[in-house]
Amino acid sequence: MGDGGYLIRWAVAALATWRLTHLLANEDGPADIIVRVRIRLGNSVAGSLMDCFNCLSLWIAAPAALYVSQGPVAWVFHWLALSGAACLMERVTREPEVMQTAEAETGGESQCVAVVSEKH
Repeated sequence: MGDGGYLIRWAVAALATWRLTHLLANEDGPADIIVRVRIRLGNSVAGSLMDCFNCLSLWIAAPAALYVSQGPVAWVFHWLALSGAACLMERVTREPEVMQTAEAETGGESQCVAVVSEKH
């Protein structure tokens, strides 16, 4: 496979890894299918896995690495690289967190408290 073909396959695998991981970890899915699966899985290991983008990306990247690699050693490096690429893409595309300050009353003293909220 030529360098151009390899780079295209790697880019496709990276984008597919990010897209599927994002769908499973952060979206409701078409016709709320993903939400229903997430509810059924509850607090099980698989349910917890769907709540963690980084953990889930490792599982999604494993078969995607087969699309790119040509041997077992290459597969390990592609697996980790594809998961890393998905995690980087998630950080870049995530909406920024909003920082607000609020004053909290504690025993007559006024303290400044930072409130962090994520937009979804």
